[in-house]
Amino acid sequence: MSFRAILLAGASLAFTAGAALADYQLTVLHTNDFHARFEPISKYDSGCSAEDNAAGECFGGTARLVTAIADARARNNNTVLFDGGDQFQGTLFYTYYKGKMAAEFMNKLGYDAMTVGNHEFDDGPEVLRGFMDAVDFPVLMSNADVSGEPLLADKLAKSTIIERGGEKLGLIGLTPVNTPELASPGSNITFTEPADAVAGEVAKLEAEGVNKIIVLSHSGYNVDLAVAEAVPQVDVIVGGHSNTLLSNTQERAVGPYPTMVGSTAVVQAYAYGKFLGELNVTFDDAGNVTEAVGEPVLIDGTVAEDTDTLARIAELSQPLDEIRNKVVAESAAPIEGNRDVCRAMECEMGNLVADAMLDRVKDQGIQLAIANSGGLRASIDAGEVTMGEVLTVLPFQNTLSTFQISGADVVAALENGVSQVEDGSGRFPQVAGMTFTWDPSKEPGSRVVEVMVVTDSGPEPIDPAATYGVVSNNFVRGGGDGYAMFTDAENAYDFGPDLADVTAEYLAANAPYAPFVSGRITAVE
Repeated sequence: MSFRAILLAGASLAFTAGAALADYQLTVLHTNDFHARFEPISKYDSGCSAEDNAAGECFGGTARLVTAIADARARNNNTVLFDGGDQFQGTLFYTYYKGKMAAEFMNKLGYDAMTVGNHEFDDGPEVLRGFMDAVDFPVLMSNADVSGEPLLADKLAKSTIIERGGEKLGLIGLTPVNTPELASPGSNITFTEPADAVAGEVAKLEAEGVNKIIVLSHSGYNVDLAVAEAVPQVDVIVGGHSNTLLSNTQERAVGPYPTMVGSTAVVQAYAYGKFLGELNVTFDDAGNVTEAVGEPVLIDGTVAEDTDTLARIAELSQPLDEIRNKVVAESAAPIEGNRDVCRAMECEMGNLVADAMLDRVKDQGIQLAIANSGGLRASIDAGEVTMGEVLTVLPFQNTLSTFQISGADVVAALENGVSQVEDGSGRFPQVAGMTFTWDPSKEPGSRVVEVMVVTDSGPEPIDPAATYGVVSNNFVRGGGDGYAMFTDAENAYDFGPDLADVTAEYLAANAPYAPFVSGRITAVE
């Protein structure tokens, strides 16, 4: 038996042996970053064919989650089901139904609460309010002042109290402090620092006699660790946003499940419904955590699909099938779009999208393309490429934006792009028409070492004083993902064709497309 297995066995034994009659045991089931993956996904987190699903090669899907959650409830007492945010956006289901389909299935699954993710604001407060009106559970967000937003002021609470097994549980929601850069919450909401917000809500809950406190946090693993350190009264943090896999058995795990910060258990379960988090927590009579053990359940082909749920999803998919099943191109090999790769280095999907953008507008005097890696949401496997697969990669209905900026602003944009690599930020830039070298050991704002512009006569150093034509998407051009230097660009036009259509047409024109990386982005070692 391995040392890790011995530790896990010991922890499980301690969980059982240490439970006294006065102890309270709670099982926290949780998901995060589902992104409208109601149907099963492939190993690339994209769509999975019916044939592959029948062969047991797919993961997730709401029909499997119905079964997995029912099984978990059957083997545990005092279960709760939480979501760490970003149910919205990611497939045609969201594009077509907005929050209505998520609300229907979250009610069916019996969620007890969720926090607001940044993508819940993709279509502004109106769609979020409609979703909140449709669900049977509280939606929370503590680190924002929504009093000036009429659609949310009387609806969106910072915290709440639920009961399970005769005990009160205090729940607090968190969302990214930089949500205005990531989505469209509007100008009526002011976001605040997470630890201060949590501490304030903890004090209120404790004043009401609550001694078991759970934070539902769509803020990322690193922020969750910092909050746990700063507010030790929190017992459990159910995370999201960084799509972090915490596990004691999975090879790609970033850390243990749970990650303990003092007596606070921090958990997260990757994304897209591929895992169902299952944390067993024991509290003593004073509300202190005495044990926290568990492991996310892999929702693979061995988990049976609920037939009623399958039938309902098939019904809802009918209006979308003609669009998403259309074969638009062919790929000679899988196109890597994994966020762990694309948010840290040059990646195949980034090159494809940046090349497609630049190719579409190069006859307009545009020389450079910058794509935010946060806009790339999946990989594509080899063989036929459907429009549904392209839309899963590029689900946001972004349009091409062209504009002119100085070389100095191009460098500033790249500095912004590499400023938060350690946090897996979606601002990491994928580029075309240029190459750049950066040094991760330098402080943010001084990491870009060299930028070379591709010209007919060969690569040339970028001229800070020269003006360059740039293409990106309308989200980035509007300052999204921290690209504030683009908001005052000259000759800006934000109403070009849809980025997914542009990419599909480029794939078709270059079929069978051969994915590649070519040294466009180099990190100093």
